[in-house]
Amino acid sequence: MESGQCLRFLRPYLFGLPPANKAAYARLFSASRITAHGESSQCTVRQRRAFHLSRVGRAKGTKSSISEDELATTAARAVTVEGRTQKLREYDVLRFPRLDPGAGRMTIPAFRQKFEDESSTPASEMITLEGRVMSIRRAGSKLVFLHIVGGYQQVQIMVNLGGLAPPSLDPEDFKRALHPLRRGDIVSVTGTAIRTPSGELTLGAVKLPAILSPALAPLPEVLTNEETKILNRHVDLLVNQRTSDIIRLRSHIIKSMRDFFNGQGFLEVQTPILADSAGGAIARPFLTAATAFPEKQLSMRIAPELWLKRLVIGGNDRVFEIGPSFRNEGLDTTHNPEFTTCEFYSAYSNLAELIQTTESLITGLLQDVDQAIATQLTSLKKPQVSIPNGRWKQVEFIPALEDILSFRFPDLSTPDALEKLVSLLSEHHPSLATRGMTLNKLLDHLAATYLEGASSDQPLFIIHQPACMAPLSKSFTCPKTGQLVSARAELFIEGREMANMYEEENDPFEQRRKFELQIQSKGSSTVADEEGPAEVDESYVQALEHGLPPTGGWGCGVDRLVMLLSGASRISDTLPFGNLKNVVSLSQAAKDS
Repeated sequence: MESGQCLRFLRPYLFGLPPANKAAYARLFSASRITAHGESSQCTVRQRRAFHLSRVGRAKGTKSSISEDELATTAARAVTVEGRTQKLREYDVLRFPRLDPGAGRMTIPAFRQKFEDESSTPASEMITLEGRVMSIRRAGSKLVFLHIVGGYQQVQIMVNLGGLAPPSLDPEDFKRALHPLRRGDIVSVTGTAIRTPSGELTLGAVKLPAILSPALAPLPEVLTNEETKILNRHVDLLVNQRTSDIIRLRSHIIKSMRDFFNGQGFLEVQTPILADSAGGAIARPFLTAATAFPEKQLSMRIAPELWLKRLVIGGNDRVFEIGPSFRNEGLDTTHNPEFTTCEFYSAYSNLAELIQTTESLITGLLQDVDQAIATQLTSLKKPQVSIPNGRWKQVEFIPALEDILSFRFPDLSTPDALEKLVSLLSEHHPSLATRGMTLNKLLDHLAATYLEGASSDQPLFIIHQPACMAPLSKSFTCPKTGQLVSARAELFIEGREMANMYEEENDPFEQRRKFELQIQSKGSSTVADEEGPAEVDESYVQALEHGLPPTGGWGCGVDRLVMLLSGASRISDTLPFGNLKNVVSLSQAAKDS
């Protein structure tokens, strides 16, 4: 074999050629780098694959030893883990010990807070910190600096050969003792609080760092590929602060909402997720079964509304719930089949009071989020939502559309309302698509086309939708148009619906009539398949017969609210493991490997 061919065979990555058997070649290549002393040498190549056994210290400007492609490649990852495991065994540190219950253990945030004042250091108190190694830097043969992170905060560790407690080590033993450490390892370090000449708070180690949980898989410095991030969400959270900060902001927003309602005297409750039918919204439910009722088909809830109103009937005047709901519908940037909602119900509250409560809640959330981003979640930008000083803008559904479309609507409560409205739209706006829509969907489409865009520069309440669009809401005759409309409002911010609220229908006779009208309007089998079967919820109507006080109800999609306040462009970014497609892809990738 000629020298050029031999080199191509032994080092195909230098020529950009993938070997026939990647895993076998990588094992051979990794093994060939082990020296007589059991140490390993760094190998960094510029092609797409790089197999590396870590060395303490990295030359300035050297890129991370693990590429995104390698992280996403099962074979490459397996080889890297195998090599790392072998190295840890050689150094006799492949252990996962229990935590030492000794005194002096402290979290990194508590350490930083205790020694925040420069006058508090140096200190003689012995402290043990635990955290994940994010960087390792050697400064000569007797000094190593680590940065470890825990509790979302980072601290520097200085391991100085001369500062270690007896027994003393020579420089070669010191080097060998630290050699197994790599970025991603979880360690425990004992020492005292000091400050470097530059003033940086540091833990000066008096004992060598102990590995609590070695990182067998490598932790990259950079992770940008979307597919790789989805399949390795845990790595994404470690590497990209923005990913972690959005999830933390989500928790902060939920806590702020909970604090707001608790401060208003609401009772937080949990209502059933599984039941024999799904009500409270118009949507297609997920169907399942339980071994306890093999003959019964169960539904996962699409909204907690009817359960919460039963609690108000039961004497709980103010209740709220923050929890998951499920709708067997499509996925896009703002919709996920599994989502989180916040709903509250307040007895003796009307629509005006619901709107005022909404304004107070959103304004308070914006203030809380601004403070959290300024002090903790620094990778995020403050939301640029323009909040008016006075009352927020409101538009009435039918009058606003009539002004824009230049014709008066037919009576929307009559059986032929859809036919008449389509005819008027065809006459005045022939280019507007109206085919195959129910009356509700057509009205919703008109609002999305002509009204919701006005919320791009300031929050907007669209109020008094036609009664047919809100079968659970109280209705009245609009004095301007003579139409039967609902005592309802929807809040839109930057073109997206943020909250829905209305005065609840508490007349059992009227509620039954509205359920029956809803069934009639969904006579088409196609629509029924899209939204699920409509039915009269007899148990809820019977509950109303015990008396529901005049009640205001309110609902908000928490995921969409987090999108607004975090600046996330996709709902998947606000969820710890992304949307349903991401979760299914994660499980499938694990099975395929």
